[in-house]
Amino acid sequence: MIARTILNAALGMVAAFGLAAPVLAELPEGSKAPLFTTKAALAGTEMGFSLAAALRQGPVVLYFYPKAFTQGCTLEANAFAEAMDDFRAAGASVIGMSNDDIATLKRFSREECRDAFPVGVAASELIEAYDVAMGNSGLASRTSYVIAPDSRIAFVHADSDYRGHVAKTLAAVRALSR
Repeated sequence: MIARTILNAALGMVAAFGLAAPVLAELPEGSKAPLFTTKAALAGTEMGFSLAAALRQGPVVLYFYPKAFTQGCTLEANAFAEAMDDFRAAGASVIGMSNDDIATLKRFSREECRDAFPVGVAASELIEAYDVAMGNSGLASRTSYVIAPDSRIAFVHADSDYRGHVAKTLAAVRALSR
């Protein structure tokens, strides 16, 4: 545990800028996803987000990212935005989560998420609950979860390289519907 904390702290800034580096954090597949409510933004407008309510509509892709407007996080948000028609066709919703403040997320939701999906405030307790903390930095690691409607984690992908998150979570969502 101490080694993981030290490694994640050292990798925190590397991951924030989208460079490839291993991340050692995630809840296991099959475990219950911690339910939460938080402030979120969609298309520049503040809203509330409840994981329980979202799961009543179908699977949820919950992706954590370190910091809005950094290179890797911007490219990841763009990639999720481009794939939203595919996620909707598969019956899933997407929400991005970081510890950024709501004002920053309102801007990020418009500019980088392209009004396609919400981004929410991940308080430190939520980051800890999902085991995605990068040491004591306050940042979340780049970790994507696919959560089934029964609130079980169906898939997890933890990698500081943003490029595999969209394709892998979309494939996991599609596998749920089979």
